[in-house]
Amino acid sequence: MLRCPWHHGPEVTGAFASLGENPGETTHPHPKPAIVTNLMNAPAPDTYHPALRVVMMPRDTNAYGTIFGGVILSYVDQAGFIEARKYGHHRWVTASIERVDFQAPVMVGDVVDFLTRTCSTGTTSVRVAVRVEAERYTTGDVVPVTTAEMTMVAVNAAAKPIPFDSPPSVGPSGLGASRS
Repeated sequence: MLRCPWHHGPEVTGAFASLGENPGETTHPHPKPAIVTNLMNAPAPDTYHPALRVVMMPRDTNAYGTIFGGVILSYVDQAGFIEARKYGHHRWVTASIERVDFQAPVMVGDVVDFLTRTCSTGTTSVRVAVRVEAERYTTGDVVPVTTAEMTMVAVNAAAKPIPFDSPPSVGPSGLGASRS
């Protein structure tokens, strides 16, 4: 078993055997996204990258006037997809999301940043950390909202896990047209 040096959750191994990982396989502690061509210039492993930036609108509010937690979770899921897609042009599904504790509410007009980094990779899966911050509309202050760790799995058209370093499994439109 290997522990991702910047991962603070449980150890990551080939525990995703039911999702197509090889039993007993260890994950690579130093992932290499396809976009990184020169490892000398690669970002530090604990560096988060912007994945999404969204202005919260009145349609996203609950009865208390704050943004629904489910709206934030939906964007967390999308941010995880954006990070995972760096490893291959496939259908990516969310296998799991770790515990999510909201530290502060999000208000209408806040600009919310969803920042991501890769924790580890397996054969078919990528473990992604997502940090959520809100820039307050009224003051410009930036407040931490929540963090989450999630596991994204590359799948084929039949929803079966596939190695993410395999040739692209989606067509040019990103939908449907499977080549594998």
